[in-house]
Amino acid sequence: MKSLTIHNIETEIAAAIEKMAHTTGLSQNKVVKKLLRKALELEEPTPEKPKRDVSAFAGVWTQEEAVAFEQSQAIFEKVDEALWS
Repeated sequence: MKSLTIHNIETEIAAAIEKMAHTTGLSQNKVVKKLLRKALELEEPTPEKPKRDVSAFAGVWTQEEAVAFEQSQAIFEKVDEALWS
């Protein structure tokens, strides 16, 4: 896809885009693309398939967070043989 940069947007337009993004929960980029599609009388693209996982509910970790967690839990991997004999 092509990227497009628009310079010197009037404050009123920028504020309206920010407000629409905030109220819809969309990024400003997605708001602008929707507005352009509407103005150019183009059809909306087929929506992306929703994720079929629980990441929205449980969250996801970065690789660094996962490594830090594994390191913090490593002590629990040791078995105290005296407790089991």
